[in-house]
Amino acid sequence: MNLKKYFVRALHRLQKGPGYTYKELLVWYCDNTNTHGPKRIIKEGPKKKLMWFFLTLLFASLVFWQWGILINTYLSYNVTSSLSIGFKTMKFPAVTVCNANPFKYSEVKHLLEDLDRLIEAALERILQPTPGNNTESPSPPLNLRLWYQIPLVLIDEHDKDNPIILDIFESNQTGEDNGTAAGNETSGDNPSPGGSYTSARERTALGNETAWGNQIFEGNQTTAPTAPSNTTTEEKKYKLAVKLCSHPGSDNCTYRNFSSAAQAVTEWYILQSTSILSKLPLQDRIRMGYQAEDMILACLYGAEPCNYKNFTQIYHPDHGNCYIFNWGMDEEALNSSNPGAEFGLKLILDISQQDYIPYLSSAAGARLMLHQQKSFPFLKDQGIYAMPGTETSIGVLVDELERMGYPYSDCTNNGSDVPVKDLYSQYNTSYSIQACLRSCFQNHMVEICACGHYQFPLPEGVNYCNNEDNPGWAYCYFSLRSNIKHRQICIDSCKETCNDTQYKMTISMADWPSEASEDWIFHILSYERDMSTNVTLDRNGIIKLNIYFQEYNYRTISESAATTIVWLLSSLGGQFGFWMGGSVLCIIEFGEIIIDSLWITVINLIGWYKGVKQKRARAR
Repeated sequence: MNLKKYFVRALHRLQKGPGYTYKELLVWYCDNTNTHGPKRIIKEGPKKKLMWFFLTLLFASLVFWQWGILINTYLSYNVTSSLSIGFKTMKFPAVTVCNANPFKYSEVKHLLEDLDRLIEAALERILQPTPGNNTESPSPPLNLRLWYQIPLVLIDEHDKDNPIILDIFESNQTGEDNGTAAGNETSGDNPSPGGSYTSARERTALGNETAWGNQIFEGNQTTAPTAPSNTTTEEKKYKLAVKLCSHPGSDNCTYRNFSSAAQAVTEWYILQSTSILSKLPLQDRIRMGYQAEDMILACLYGAEPCNYKNFTQIYHPDHGNCYIFNWGMDEEALNSSNPGAEFGLKLILDISQQDYIPYLSSAAGARLMLHQQKSFPFLKDQGIYAMPGTETSIGVLVDELERMGYPYSDCTNNGSDVPVKDLYSQYNTSYSIQACLRSCFQNHMVEICACGHYQFPLPEGVNYCNNEDNPGWAYCYFSLRSNIKHRQICIDSCKETCNDTQYKMTISMADWPSEASEDWIFHILSYERDMSTNVTLDRNGIIKLNIYFQEYNYRTISESAATTIVWLLSSLGGQFGFWMGGSVLCIIEFGEIIIDSLWITVINLIGWYKGVKQKRARAR
């Protein structure tokens, strides 16, 4: 009988039948829970009962506050980086070598003839000592149509509020120019610090109003040799700038200022030559560049001889023909048998410096880069120069980076989840963030400027920009390049790769060949290349490279989760046990009391509904 009564009461306890109230339920919970504190509330006297009530409420609040901090920490998905050092036989990196000069001058001279004559005439006018002694020998007329597509101008900044813009070739012009002479790449209608102007008088650079000799460039404080009668002899300060307009004859112009005329001339020449060369077919550009058999004179990998046929040729917009050793596209990547210079790659290159384009390539040497197999070499960002007349030794150390994917970091394994179309996929190369950023910029360039920039691959059905078909392309390009909004869109769209290999280089150089050995070395190399008994090479064009692993120790920098689900549960339990003396069972008890409260609420609602129904029946 007692057992039956016990099961009946247990059943009522589970179902919360009639006769149970919220107060009875709360008293039962405080009396039976394993959590410290609630028992003292119902068993102590009035004063202690009040004290224990506030203590229990305080510590319960602390528990929930700590739980919130712990859960927020876990959901932030922080990572920790660990460094480990290993030892193994490693794949030799892909080595890309290019000439600092993209084309042979002898091959492109007929295309750049008008451009060269223009810049030579402009420099002659800029650097003449006085405007009155200009004695030019008869020469063919200049192609001023080419000049005024993207002209060079002088900006007299003696009066900051009213700078004078001097056109180098235009004569007898004194008018108001509505363009903006902006520092670097800015344009606008309001003055800004650092050289932004709103109103500038444009005058001829050869008029009688200025006498400027060697004081043209900023920082030179010499006075003019002669001065017109209506001006005083005083110090003047000039800047050479490139004038860019949205279209010919437009007042919507910007001026790219430079602190040195050498920078301005190089920038202007690059813009003009880019427009000319971009119209050539790719095969013609490849033919005009340096060929592998002429550039790579000797090759040795470890103890095995190699030659230019072991290199893969690609065309790079900045450096012309480039050649990649151990790219891994057609054959398996080579392993390095041992560390040390004797087991690396040895090259002798001829850069033919005497055939450089004078105004395009101001640096002489070879541009090289070490990178992973099947990855595109971005030499402008990650390449290094090797100087002619030297032997450059490059010791390599390897760092392997392993990043955790989503949700710990926004990285990608192969770029398939990146919303930017990879234009470098035409080379069958792997994804990289550099390729993504350039592809994103080129896509914006095509969308806004209606043509593609020469330095990046083209989407299908699009042509490269040039001055004839796209007169305002340079203005559009620099406006887009300086636009923070578009840059941020590309940064947000592109992702780092989750796994990456970086090559750290230790570089040392020595003169090569020595004075004692240069005679016989140049004779042998000249004979092997040209079958000539005469010396056709010199130290201004010869570079020797040694590339090797310094050691087989490699570093792996890997990420791991700073907080795991095990850490979260143990931390939650620790806080609950410390402040309330509870455990998981106490949480289950609390969940049970909530269910019981809901059950009582349902019973009360049913009873209320029946009472209302009975009242309505009696009323009828």
